[in-house]
Amino acid sequence: MKQRHWVVDIGNTRIKIGIFEKGTLLAFRSFSDLEECRHYLVPQEDDRVLFTSVKFSLDALKEVFSFPFLYFDHQTPLEITNAYKTPQTLGLDRLAGVIGGRSFKKDGAVLVIDMGTCITYDFLDIKNNYMGGAISPGLKMRARSMHEFTARLPLVNVGKSEISYLGTSTETCMESGIYHGIAEEIKGFIQKYRQDFGHVEVFICGGDAEIFESLIKDHIFVIPNLVLYGLDRILKHNVEK
Repeated sequence: MKQRHWVVDIGNTRIKIGIFEKGTLLAFRSFSDLEECRHYLVPQEDDRVLFTSVKFSLDALKEVFSFPFLYFDHQTPLEITNAYKTPQTLGLDRLAGVIGGRSFKKDGAVLVIDMGTCITYDFLDIKNNYMGGAISPGLKMRARSMHEFTARLPLVNVGKSEISYLGTSTETCMESGIYHGIAEEIKGFIQKYRQDFGHVEVFICGGDAEIFESLIKDHIFVIPNLVLYGLDRILKHNVEK
């Protein structure tokens, strides 16, 4: 049986599991709790497993899972250099994202835009230095903040349908501001990075990525599970050391 890599990304609300074979994602599952995940996560003897978690420590996971695994933290050896000024404060998903981008772009500069609760921009230069990027409010955060910090604005839900620049009601004006505001922000960042660094390959991932895929047609790649690809590459880097 061929060796497979199981990568487990434990976030604040969801647990995402990817099963890889030679860099190819064979299966993806998402769970709401660790107990549900435990019944699915049954690696074979030759398989390799990586965990990363914002909720559970290494010791806590060892109490639940008896098989050996790699725990991805800030001490884990990587193929890239972390040039961030405060590396211990950097979210590990941001590092995994750019390493995932490197899986699809073997050389050259990479910009990864992860569209979740917040939108993160992460830049990997041509010398494999992680340089940093930017963080801004995500789609749902923008909608909720306008509703909660004003007296009369409603809570709107921006979905996958095209939204006109020209809002004709309070709700559609809010939807336009959120949708096109994010789209123009992303376009502006892409343009700025390419002005300053030449050709930059852009990858967009995260839960809201597909909403903006049709609007941002600027030589980008939308790969929703890019972070899992990065975790697989991190596992491979450490297994083969």
